[in-house]
Amino acid sequence: MYTPRKPNFVIATLPLLTVIGMAFMSTKFWGIGMLIPIIAGIAVAGIIGKYLGWSWRDLEAALTEGVNQALPAVFILVIIGTIIGTWISGGVIPTLIFYGLSIINPSLFLPLVCLITAFVSLILGSSFTSIATIGLAFVAIGQGMDMPLPIVAGAVISGAFFGDKLSPLSDTTNVAPAMVGENLFDHIRHMLWDTIPALFISAALFWGIGLNVVDDSAASNADPGAILGGLKEQFTISPLLLIVVVLSLGIIAIKIPAIPALLLISIMGGVAAITVQGQTLGETLQAATTGFVSESGDKAIDSLLTNGGISSMYETIGLVIVATALGGILEKTGTFAALIDPLVRRIKRAGSLIASTILATFIVGFSSGAQFLAIILPARGFLDPYKKMGLSPLNLSRAVEAAGTVGINLVPWGVPAVFAAGVFGLAPTQFIPWILFAFIVPLLNIIYGYTGFSIKRQNRESDKGGASEPIDVDSH
Repeated sequence: MYTPRKPNFVIATLPLLTVIGMAFMSTKFWGIGMLIPIIAGIAVAGIIGKYLGWSWRDLEAALTEGVNQALPAVFILVIIGTIIGTWISGGVIPTLIFYGLSIINPSLFLPLVCLITAFVSLILGSSFTSIATIGLAFVAIGQGMDMPLPIVAGAVISGAFFGDKLSPLSDTTNVAPAMVGENLFDHIRHMLWDTIPALFISAALFWGIGLNVVDDSAASNADPGAILGGLKEQFTISPLLLIVVVLSLGIIAIKIPAIPALLLISIMGGVAAITVQGQTLGETLQAATTGFVSESGDKAIDSLLTNGGISSMYETIGLVIVATALGGILEKTGTFAALIDPLVRRIKRAGSLIASTILATFIVGFSSGAQFLAIILPARGFLDPYKKMGLSPLNLSRAVEAAGTVGINLVPWGVPAVFAAGVFGLAPTQFIPWILFAFIVPLLNIIYGYTGFSIKRQNRESDKGGASEPIDVDSH
């Protein structure tokens, strides 16, 4: 049997350069999204695989294996589309907007958005669900306060990905330790060192930004009366609808699996639409399928609340599928391994290893836009170097989560950014500079790597040597 050759570094860069180059052209000139750039990367990877000696059947199998990893996420995205539609048509999100506009102080709005969304996402274990529900309400409230929407969106996403990174219910939080053979709760405990400080630093920065926004704009003088009136004309606003939010948090808290839990949350929104808002079953199903159409009379609110439905998720689902297909073929042909080997061979210190891990994770993220791929490939590729250096794999799982779970938000064509852009009606480049949490978490990991703070040895013994040497977190 013929054994396929391994790609060299130059050949291995071609698929990634294709994706990045096409993505740049799409963002700057073509406006065609990321599906075609990633498909082009798959085509180049397939040609390279064939050149290296892989059969077309092997390459097709690699694509299929990659897509299989995405299927749970695809089902979740479909259900989230129905949640957005039913929560709007049921008046749940409009009620959150109404009461939020009535009670939230503009000067504290941004830090509260970050912290409250973080709490909700920690319980839900889903950044996408948090963004699509409480996050959408906060952006609408910010619009009513005359806050710059990109900054509000940045605060929402910062909080949402706190939970995505730390919640034991989050899929990425479970995937990362599984890839390196570590216990879930050991992984979570180790991540407290970068996640908790990053959240409070982000909230403090948003507080400072909020003060400047209030001082320099008309936010403090914004009159939400027209918006409140428009919401009351279109929806029945009732504190009873907040029960849907409380029950949703409870469903997740009792650890019902993600898909049935999200289905229940969507159904509750549909029940509210029929019983509270007086919609027919057909109208409710229409909102779940193609989204809700808002007619409040306020253009800003209508642009946000005309949203949801399964159809609104099609682009994001397509992106998830093609991105994980690309990952499958890159892993099968050894392309990713060929990219990281030159980095690994030159690494002599723990700080350099962690920085290289984060760099490699960003490379995968910017090449594919896929969160799972950005976690899985570096976790597999860097495991042996961590063990050879005597570092606990928990350092690796924390680093890939820092860049793969959170840092992926900095990729304009990444799945999380595209999803948030669709929910908020903003271009990813508008809100990415304001996702402070996504900048701070990777930076803290690099600082920890070079200082040795909170870095674990594989044998868990403390080492009080040089600054860049691994130190047991328990000694702090």
